[in-house]
Amino acid sequence: MCDQTFMAITFGPCDNCSTTSPLMNIYIKNEPTNYCSFCVEMMACQGLLKGETLASLKNESESLKKKLEEERAKLHDVELHQVAEKIEVVSALSIKTRRVLKGHGNKVLCMDWCKDKRRLVSSSQDGKVIVWDGFTLNKEHAVPMPCTWVMACAYAPSGCAIACGGLDNKCSVYPLSLDKNENLAAKKKSVAMHTNYLSGCTFTNSDMQILTSSGDGTCALWDVESGQLLQSFHGHTADVLSLDLAPSETGNTFVSGGCDKKANVWDMRSGQNVQSFETHESDINCCRLYDLRADREVAVYQKDSIIFGVSSLDFSLSGRLLFGGYNDYTINIWDVLKGNRVSMLFGHENRVSTVKVSPDGTSVCSASWDNTLRVSRALGMPWLLVLYSLT
Repeated sequence: MCDQTFMAITFGPCDNCSTTSPLMNIYIKNEPTNYCSFCVEMMACQGLLKGETLASLKNESESLKKKLEEERAKLHDVELHQVAEKIEVVSALSIKTRRVLKGHGNKVLCMDWCKDKRRLVSSSQDGKVIVWDGFTLNKEHAVPMPCTWVMACAYAPSGCAIACGGLDNKCSVYPLSLDKNENLAAKKKSVAMHTNYLSGCTFTNSDMQILTSSGDGTCALWDVESGQLLQSFHGHTADVLSLDLAPSETGNTFVSGGCDKKANVWDMRSGQNVQSFETHESDINCCRLYDLRADREVAVYQKDSIIFGVSSLDFSLSGRLLFGGYNDYTINIWDVLKGNRVSMLFGHENRVSTVKVSPDGTSVCSASWDNTLRVSRALGMPWLLVLYSLT
């Protein structure tokens, strides 16, 4: 598990045998249950047919995986960079820092853009969520949270609310107002509750539903108004560290990445895991491109000189560029089609935790463990807003 995530272990009486021991959180018919490892193994054996063992089933599973990889390999007739040989090369970007924003008192763990392309929200280990005006650099709201390590935050599509959460295991929604002196904490609404820390949250295409991921190994879809669980997603076998919606008007699918080395694609309507990619060698912290139609990996973005993991990434509006924030304090910009690095952004004094491109595609915002916000622009391009938060 990468050292920038927080892992909580549940210890207490098993729901089956009542023995006090480390517990595994599992779901039976969508109900959370805490079993010890012995009871989990006994439950798994109950459904075995005559002559079957857990070892034989594991061998059968590995055999089926190999057959699947063989079928995928039959479709692997050409590399992505070969297809893109005749496409014009992207020239290097020249970006300079213009302003520095200060406000958080500790590591900034997450940020998100408002749809108006002007405002953004950031959350920090200092226990605060701040709403910024990216044009004037003013802090519009500063919301204290009941715990530190506010690991997730998101702006509602309407721009009238924000969501956040972390080690409190909850996702809370705060309606925003024009009155900067209003006590937003008094208007807080607890929408989602997991059995472990909240690692990510994002609104769907409306303010009425929110999607969350957690260290309990699950993702969930919630109704914001009632707080009701609409759909749960079970498929990861370890902490889910990130999630992102598919960029479409319907927004019926999303992808999640976890400590089990898997990137899972989900259908929000059915709750089913429709695709799973397992080519990562550790926690998902490097850039890989997958083709959903071909059901396989098509590109890996890496260099021998890059020895640190990537903590966050986002595409440019056209999809041609890929921005990755790394633990060596840099942001690498990759040509998606050619597979080569076209530029690097410097300025952070600690690891980059989040990178996001603005809704209009003219800006990129990154949050870091070093507590400052940096506003930059690319020479020869429209103003480029880059948020850097430092510890």
